[in-house]
Amino acid sequence: MKSQVLHEDNHLIIVNKQPSQIVQGDKTGDVPLVDLVKKYLKEKYNKPGEVFCGVVHRLDRPVSGLVVFARTSKALARMNDLVKTREIRKTYWAVVKNRPPDFEGHLTNYLVKNQQKNKSFVTDENAKGALRAEMKYRMVAKSNDYLLLEVDLLTGRHHQIRVQLAHIGCPVKGDLKYGFPRSNPAGSIHLHARKISFIHPVKKTELTITAPAPPDKLWTFFEQSV
Repeated sequence: MKSQVLHEDNHLIIVNKQPSQIVQGDKTGDVPLVDLVKKYLKEKYNKPGEVFCGVVHRLDRPVSGLVVFARTSKALARMNDLVKTREIRKTYWAVVKNRPPDFEGHLTNYLVKNQQKNKSFVTDENAKGALRAEMKYRMVAKSNDYLLLEVDLLTGRHHQIRVQLAHIGCPVKGDLKYGFPRSNPAGSIHLHARKISFIHPVKKTELTITAPAPPDKLWTFFEQSV
């Protein structure tokens, strides 16, 4: 766990999630990242009893990258406010095989979530349950077979980047759910929460954290290319 911690202070702890990890418990029964963080804090600081660790936001299981946890209830409440007012800036890396229509773009769609399939779909603005989804992308590197897109997430909808990129014909590498033809090892996809930036909820200074991508050949190539 220690190697995954990218930032730690009295109020927040920011962790680099690996693709196979879940942030919170689910029906699989696998140990979630929040429990691993609690265990890490308990052991590091020799804390008696239950350790507080609030989940500020989540990442899908096959996605890697930055996850923010709050170490106090005050920090959690203030971070939740930043989430609601969209004052947390998130940048993702996405590897795709197909070239997008433009070198860079600003995508706005309306998405509806199908709970049974755990999948979101692009729909009409007036459809029942439709939510506005907005993001920007730009191509920043390419290999022989793949392109690296940098994505600025402007809203936080279910599977947003995955479904919006698939909608323009660019499903994320390994993402079978949204149309990529082949899976990645261990069910991962090449989507990585690369950078996060916000005003610290207590210190009131700007905090920007960048997460190294998972150690596979393609991610390593792109990290060295940018």
